[in-house]
Amino acid sequence: MSPAQHPIVWTRRQALRMVAGVTGGLALHACAQSTGGPAEPAETSAASPQAAAEPIKATSGSTLWIGYTPLYIGVEKGFFRESGLDLDYKDFSSGTDANAAFSAGRLDAISNVTSEMVTLAANGVDFKIVMAADNSLGGDGILARNSVKDIADFKGKTVAVEEGGVSHFFLLQVLKEAGLSGSDIKLVNVTPDAAAAAYQSGKADIAVTYSPFLAKANQAQKDGRIIFDTSKMPTAIIDIHSFNTKFIEANPGAVEAFVKGTLKSLDFIKTNPTEAYTIAGKRLELSPEEVEAELKGVRLIDKETNLEILNTSLLPHLEELSAFLLEQKQIQKAPDLSKLIDPQYLQAV
Repeated sequence: MSPAQHPIVWTRRQALRMVAGVTGGLALHACAQSTGGPAEPAETSAASPQAAAEPIKATSGSTLWIGYTPLYIGVEKGFFRESGLDLDYKDFSSGTDANAAFSAGRLDAISNVTSEMVTLAANGVDFKIVMAADNSLGGDGILARNSVKDIADFKGKTVAVEEGGVSHFFLLQVLKEAGLSGSDIKLVNVTPDAAAAAYQSGKADIAVTYSPFLAKANQAQKDGRIIFDTSKMPTAIIDIHSFNTKFIEANPGAVEAFVKGTLKSLDFIKTNPTEAYTIAGKRLELSPEEVEAELKGVRLIDKETNLEILNTSLLPHLEELSAFLLEQKQIQKAPDLSKLIDPQYLQAV
């Protein structure tokens, strides 16, 4: 499976500095974007039961990613509509565009990695995290030649990684655990697919990338291995679902319907895996077999685990991210994260 065949799988992992003025991103796939404002609250009236029963309209968006498989299923199977939400889900070719649309109010909801949502909060975007989507369990990793003995041996060596992106952030966390910092390595700024290709061809001794490029490069380059991956650091990269705060206040039922639809989709993956993989494959341009393989690199988070994460571990994770991003000068000021998490809609279903 070459990057040219399935480029969109990794587009959700873009630079952390997106909202701070960095524009562009790799336009790897033509995607429809939201052009209107936030969805208006559905009009309801005690004298009009038919109007009250109408699904509430909302617009959501993200770049395409295997961890958002339940979203694709919920839209295709009508699970969101059945729960009371008419969800207009948009695919974006870059995180830059998705974040800009959410910041400008053209999206009511967004699915994104926690590091990027901390960046949005630091830039004054008002939102609530209502649900965790997935966390990486081996889908992200670091490739190193056999001559590189361990992470401590990275000191003074050249590493191919996308600067400022999620892979870079992951690398910095791994280096910190080994007592190193970003200044201890020589960084070559390349995209995740190019990093894997450089390692595979012998042009790079160390490269940071993710699925599907990670496995392909590891299999093709016999002089080396995956020296570290997110299965050893499962809280490093977490994807979440967030809604604009004003939309939540006007349409709390829509958020509950989103949670219900997502949970229905998670159940559907378990009970109808073949159809589920086919639905996701259409969005991701992957075969059902490839979707099944890609899903092994992430954990789709169920309700019980979601509640545990939102009520206990997510805030410390966000605070740690904020401090780290501030230290790395990815954000100018640490945002107030104390009221960012809202688990009530999970608790209600």
